[in-house]
Amino acid sequence: MHIVAALFAENFAMRQAEGPSTRIDLTGVFFSQVAPGPVPCTLSPHLVVLVYCPPHESGDGILQVVFQKPGVDPEATPPLAQNVSPFRVDPGKFTYRLVRAELPIDDYGQVLAHCRIGTGDWMAVPLTVLPPVSG
Repeated sequence: MHIVAALFAENFAMRQAEGPSTRIDLTGVFFSQVAPGPVPCTLSPHLVVLVYCPPHESGDGILQVVFQKPGVDPEATPPLAQNVSPFRVDPGKFTYRLVRAELPIDDYGQVLAHCRIGTGDWMAVPLTVLPPVSG
């Protein structure tokens, strides 16, 4: 199995199309977010992870998402937040996972959502936390 895409998004919806075929509507995809107030604060972004299972694999997997600051080893450093969730997908098909984190933010800058299936390679999705807008 492998991750096809991982994105921060405001809204996520699925719908049926002809075939039957499924459509995923993602809106408000973002890679930066204004902090809700001065630091320290907490952010709760939604991460959408799309996963594909080749036809010859079992379809059982575990998604691990570890939120860290840049430059740290996601396996050796305590995370800002993490999520581990088992899932099942039919071989030859796609599935998705929605991950909502409660991120303690003590400084503006970047946070990375490190994602992987099982013990596979990490994929990093950046989120830049911006200072609140004044005025």
